[in-house]
Parts: sequence; structure tokens; C-alpha cells
Amino acid sequence: MKKNLFISIFSLLLLTESSSIFSDELRFGLGSCIHQDEPQPIWSSVKKDNLDGFIFLGDNVYGDSASLKLNKMAKAYTKQKENFPTWLMKKDILAIWDDHDYGKNDGGGEYKLKQEAQELFLTFWDIPSDDIRRLREGIYFDTMKELDDMKIHIIGLDTRYFRSELKGPKSNYIDNVDKDASVLGQAQWKWLANSLKKESDLIILLTSIQLLATEHRFEKWSNFSLERERLIGLIESSGKQVVVISGDRHRGGIYKYNDVYELTASSMNRPVKGIETDSLLIGETHYEENYGIISINTETSQIQLDLKDKNGGMLESVSIPFYSSE
Repeated sequence: MKKNLFISIFSLLLLTESSSIFSDELRFGLGSCIHQDEPQPIWSSVKKDNLDGFIFLGDNVYGDSASLKLNKMAKAYTKQKENFPTWLMKKDILAIWDDHDYGKNDGGGEYKLKQEAQELFLTFWDIPSDDIRRLREGIYFDTMKELDDMKIHIIGLDTRYFRSELKGPKSNYIDNVDKDASVLGQAQWKWLANSLKKESDLIILLTSIQLLATEHRFEKWSNFSLERERLIGLIESSGKQVVVISGDRHRGGIYKYNDVYELTASSMNRPVKGIETDSLLIGETHYEENYGIISINTETSQIQLDLKDKNGGMLESVSIPFYSSE
């Protein structure tokens, strides 16, 4: 009896290890704009999706302040650590920031406390002391995931630390076409160009602000249209399949430009009502609380982008075939 029990347990362990190593699907949850002082019922739905990891796309806390102090930010992180469920923090967690966890609403490179804010960010997300983000300015990073024989390259951009100042009145920004204006800054642009050359089968590009949408009046890459063209040009010239993931907008949607898809997942508990569309939009935008999922499946050779409401109901979805290997 004991021998049979031992054999059964051993077989189960082998099966579990095999499933982990030879899984044909990788599933990451996606979300942004989650206030530490508001209820977060959305996590119960996220848990049911059986994700491998979760990507935080910015405004992961609301700690920005008009004062030259980071007391509010530190308190926001302390509160948010209590909010996040234990099971979530055992997953593979990746994060970039946006303005409210950077420290200044709509802020960019002019923000005086950005170095201190970076330290708080890295500490909250438990970034190791030998990680490159501890040694350089900005929180941009990249990491490689392997699924069967497929290499998935995740690149996280920092659209705050080096960004030039916006032009126009607040929330009615106009295009800054100054040839010296930048979103990423010289060092990050150079790093990104080199990163895109790494051997991979799929690139998932994380940007806090939207890349493809151009028709709303708020923050977006097209506030620096030359920079937007530069990034899209880099993506298309890379010869890689690239999926863009963004947050920030307090509404979610899926966009497409040529072969580039973008999923915007926002917000998790800070909805802002209003109708918004765009010529590159697939379907509709959704202002209710939402989260996204990106699933990569090597058996079906498909990338699935889903946008779900706080109850797990499907809002928008699109399936993207892998590029031909020929």
C-alpha cells in the first residue's frame, strides 16, 4: 500500500514537472491604473485565468504630488503591498511605470525627484541589487522567455524619465515636432535599437502611453509624432513580429497599424466614462474596469489578445497568427 502510494505521488510529481517544462502556452495578465485607496475586486477574476505572470503597465500606485516630497508615494506603495493578493506576487511579475507612480502628473524628464522615485519603484518591485536598473537612470528593461523552441522577448520602455516637455494646454496637448524633442532619450533609444536585434521569435513591447492611437487629446506617442514614426519604423525594420501593450488611458481597446497590434489595458479600478474611438481601433474602447491577457500558444501558432471586464467577461478579443518561418 505504501509502495503504491509512493509510486502514485512520484508519478504525479513527474507529470507536474513535465507540464511545466513542455507547456505549449504562455499566459500573461496585463493591467494599469490601480489606485491603492480604492477596492480591487478585479483580482478574483484575474486569479481564475490561471496566468503564468502579470505585467503592470504603469500607474501601479497613485503617489504623485505637487510638493517636492515623496512621502505620499512611499505611503502609496506601503498600502498597495497590502492590497495585492499573495498568489499574485508568487507569479512572474514585470512592471514599468507611468506618471502617477513616477511622481508627477503628466511628468517627464524635468521632474526633480525622478532618481528618488526610481529607487522607490525598484524597491517595491523587489528588483535585485545587481539588476541593470539599479545601475543606470530609467526603469527600462528586457527579458527573454522560452516556450518550447520559441524565444519571446519582452521589452519594457520608460516613457517618463527622459521625455521632453509636452506642448499645449493640459489634456489638450499638441504635437511637439522639435527635432531635439524625445520620448525615450538618447541612451534608451540606442539600447532599444540594440535590443530589437537580439535573436527572438516574438517581441512584446511595453509602453505606458499609447503608441498607435492618435485621435484623442491626452498623452500619447503622437504628441511627439517624429518619435512615434521612429519607433514604428524600428519595429517594422526589425523583421520581427511585435505586439505592443500599453495602459494609461482609463479605457481599454485593441488597435492595429499594418502588422502591428496594440492592446491597451486600463484601468483596473479607476474608470473614467466617455466615448472614444480611433481610425486604428478594432471594435470599441471600454471605460469600465478591465484587464488584459496575452496568450502565446505554440500548438495553435496563435497569439491571443483579450480585454476582459472586472468579472472576467470578454470585452474585445483578437487572434494573431505567428509569422511564417519561411
